[in-house]
Amino acid sequence: MPGPAGRIVLLVTSPRLPAGLLTAPAWDVVRGHPVLAGAESELATAVRTAGAEVTVTPTPVPDLLATVAEHGTAVWLAGPAGDEDLARELGLRLARQPGLAELELMYGSWDPPGARLLDAVEVMDRLASPGGDPWKRAQTHASLARYLLEECYEAYDAIVADDLGALREELGDVLLQVVLHARLAENLPEGERWSIDDVAGGLVAKMIRRNPHVFAGTEVGGIDEIVDNWERIKQAEKPRNSVLDGVAFSQPALALAAKVLHRVARAGLAVPPPEPAAGADGTARLGASLLATVAGAQAAGLDAEAALRRAILDYAAVVRAAERADGEQAADGERGG
Repeated sequence: MPGPAGRIVLLVTSPRLPAGLLTAPAWDVVRGHPVLAGAESELATAVRTAGAEVTVTPTPVPDLLATVAEHGTAVWLAGPAGDEDLARELGLRLARQPGLAELELMYGSWDPPGARLLDAVEVMDRLASPGGDPWKRAQTHASLARYLLEECYEAYDAIVADDLGALREELGDVLLQVVLHARLAENLPEGERWSIDDVAGGLVAKMIRRNPHVFAGTEVGGIDEIVDNWERIKQAEKPRNSVLDGVAFSQPALALAAKVLHRVARAGLAVPPPEPAAGADGTARLGASLLATVAGAQAAGLDAEAALRRAILDYAAVVRAAERADGEQAADGERGG
């Protein structure tokens, strides 16, 4: 039985990389064989610049088969989406007539890890630009602040629930807030504006600086020493006048109390939590009592915020059970009536 008359190479490339950034085998195939495409593109231009001929055709299947019949091999420059419909049509045609050609899929380039972050930035730019989403264009860093907190709390809930699928989705919502804040910052006055690249660049530089055991060959004896190095480098980067500098005072009160007490203890300061003054009102006495409770929890190695959250969730479950019982009782009463 005669073998196939030739081959059709479906050349797929990443739309997120420069058009001329192809592998050596990809350059060999486009330079050595006729190349067809469905439309003009940066990739088609790059291939032409490299000395190959590219024919744009609105009828890819018959033209590819005709090119194979004449030259033995034809190369198709796939569009940004990969031209799956064309590949399916060709596959079905060649399955019915296997002697026409073989279909070969070749990756000329592929997405590096994190490439879809570029898509997120591009989509947000469109949404926050003229002609995009009026709601997003009307936002400010201040108006978005509560949404950033809400999304972080929802991600936290997914972690507590051990729901990794939900966590992936919620982290996407957190990322949306980061990308939107960065896009809005591009509208700031000259000299004040910054972009997502500034955010990412600062993060990269910080990770490299604060992990010298990875990037600078620093010898460490364990995780405790890594943490100590991190804090030492952080202190050098941001000299502070108080052990409490850098504490987020807008966080929930129990978590804030635990953070402040931790900073005080780490600094070795002998500052006990204050007692309510004589004649203090009920709010002051309650606050002092709660702070003492948090201090006691820390001394016992417990997380007061997590403990209270757990108690609230347990109570919420009891409330829901009571609601269900009341509903069933009411339903039974209606049926009995």
